[in-house]
Amino acid sequence: MDTRGIEQMIGQLRATADLAAGKSTSSAPAAGGADFAQALQGALAQVSEAQQSAQQMAQNFSAGDPNVNLQDVMVNLQKANLSFQQMVQVRNKLVTAYQDIMNMSV
Repeated sequence: MDTRGIEQMIGQLRATADLAAGKSTSSAPAAGGADFAQALQGALAQVSEAQQSAQQMAQNFSAGDPNVNLQDVMVNLQKANLSFQQMVQVRNKLVTAYQDIMNMSV
């Protein structure tokens, strides 16, 4: 599983947290670097692709394809499930952060 998009997103979150805490950082997205929205969109695309791939493999196994074995199907289904659960947790953290920001008095 490629985690580059998620790692970029975590780096962006840390940079934003440092900025919010008042730490002076010059870690703005560099030229050619991915911004937060792109990293999040990429991570969502990877999760979606993992789910579709696992579902296709499960359908192929159910259809009796001799090139697909049960172990690979189960491993891919679990990988897709774990990546989905990870994205749900990221979403929950983002919603909590948004709610905290909205509840701040100005």
